[in-house]
Amino acid sequence: MKRTVEIKWFPPSWFQIKSDHHIIYIDPAYLRTNFARYPRRIEYSNWPDQIDGLPEELEKADIILVTHHHKDHCKQVTVNRLRNDKTKILATNQCTKELGKDVIVVKPGMRIELGAVEIRTTEAYNKNIGKTKSMHKKGVGVGYVITIEEKAIYHAGDTDLIPEIEHLENIDVALLPIGGRGFTMELSDAVKAAKIINPKVVVPMHRFESNAKEYKKVVESGTSIKVAPLGIGETYQV
Repeated sequence: MKRTVEIKWFPPSWFQIKSDHHIIYIDPAYLRTNFARYPRRIEYSNWPDQIDGLPEELEKADIILVTHHHKDHCKQVTVNRLRNDKTKILATNQCTKELGKDVIVVKPGMRIELGAVEIRTTEAYNKNIGKTKSMHKKGVGVGYVITIEEKAIYHAGDTDLIPEIEHLENIDVALLPIGGRGFTMELSDAVKAAKIINPKVVVPMHRFESNAKEYKKVVESGTSIKVAPLGIGETYQV
């Protein structure tokens, strides 16, 4: 019998993936600006200390995945709130400055099995075409394909529409950035990415001012792909 998996979104690209047997977090980083109006937020410290908080009460992690070292994705105090002595943390080499050495260092092209969970790392970078600056260089950050309960969930990380996306196969859920700003793919490229990957479901993330409902309308027009533009703390079940 196939079991369900729940996917919960917090901005900008923080997800909880929850099955009957595992709790996984991707890019957990509490920034006050992202949760100023979220009624369930919990703050443990204030300036001048490093802002320490959670959007709500959250379970401890079995696995934590970090895509790259930027502070809205990689934050030690948030990771520490979600970990225990058995938690496995996967992160890129540049994250070790923030998270310490007690991590499994990853780079694109790896495959790691943690019990019944398979994790593959993918490229995630800016092509630096028509942009004022490239915030994410090739080989530094990663995306993740997590296979759990026979479902493949792709978290793209901070990336443009890159050729490596064409090699993804049999993805059930794609977590794709749509916000542009020179940091990630623009909404129009995120539409193309969805059609190339052809998952069953897309959950938009790293949105900035992009209109997730417009994204849903365009992607679902003429495809069988469902788009789930989650609100903060909302859950989608697959």
